[in-house]
Amino acid sequence: MNKSELIDAVADATGITKSDAGRSVEAVLGAITSALQGGDQVTLVGFGTFSVRERAARTGRDPRSGQAIEIKASKNPVFKAGKALKDALK
Repeated sequence: MNKSELIDAVADATGITKSDAGRSVEAVLGAITSALQGGDQVTLVGFGTFSVRERAARTGRDPRSGQAIEIKASKNPVFKAGKALKDALK
């Protein structure tokens, strides 16, 4: 399912127009992104938790030359599925 299919599904499930559903989906995604940028985590009970995980700087290898390279520290978004979502997939 891509974003436009998600918007269509929201519009069908709620009975609102596709443009209103699109704005709603954009608002939810924007709120999650803003919270993660601010260092918060977003917990949707029964669905899962979005958070940011920090990776430390490390030394890696260039696969072509075999030389050691420094990989910078980074922040990566992480999603951990909740129990209800896991159970729904069984």
